[in-house]
Amino acid sequence: MSRETLMAVSARLFAKGGFDATSMRDIARDAGMLAGSMYYHFPSKNDLIAAVYEEGVAEISAAVDAAVAAAPAADSWARLEAACVAHLQSLLSDSAHAVVMTADLSRLDPRLRRRLVTLRDGYERRFVELVAALPLPAAVDRTLWRLQLLGALNWTPTWYRPGRKSPAAIGRALVESLK
Repeated sequence: MSRETLMAVSARLFAKGGFDATSMRDIARDAGMLAGSMYYHFPSKNDLIAAVYEEGVAEISAAVDAAVAAAPAADSWARLEAACVAHLQSLLSDSAHAVVMTADLSRLDPRLRRRLVTLRDGYERRFVELVAALPLPAAVDRTLWRLQLLGALNWTPTWYRPGRKSPAAIGRALVESLK
């Protein structure tokens, strides 16, 4: 059993049931291995959660960075739209790694939570910069505006059903509604 396969199974189970509800035995069972064998790859469940979360951050970051780089540099709304579309495409893809990034971290061990929040905050700095470049009215609280945008994006997996609207169409519509 490869580390990557173990992480993929873990990501799927964490995304489906949450960190607390998913045991190492659950992961081992779905991965087709003995629970003790997992400790060869990860010394603890927290280490496994951190690795899956890091992979999710890397996955969604790469997608957003590529999309923003391809958008017209002078059009701040187009850059934000590209980021939102890439964010949603990552969240709604078959890979569960990015979905794990939107999980509630409040019940995790405080040291693990700080580690994951630092990773998440590093990712979200992209949106801080994108929102800072927008021609919003001076009275708009850009921090609150950004957090509401990310909240709307990150909630999408809870209601999204494939085949109705594409992730790209949803991302474009969300940004259009905010202009």
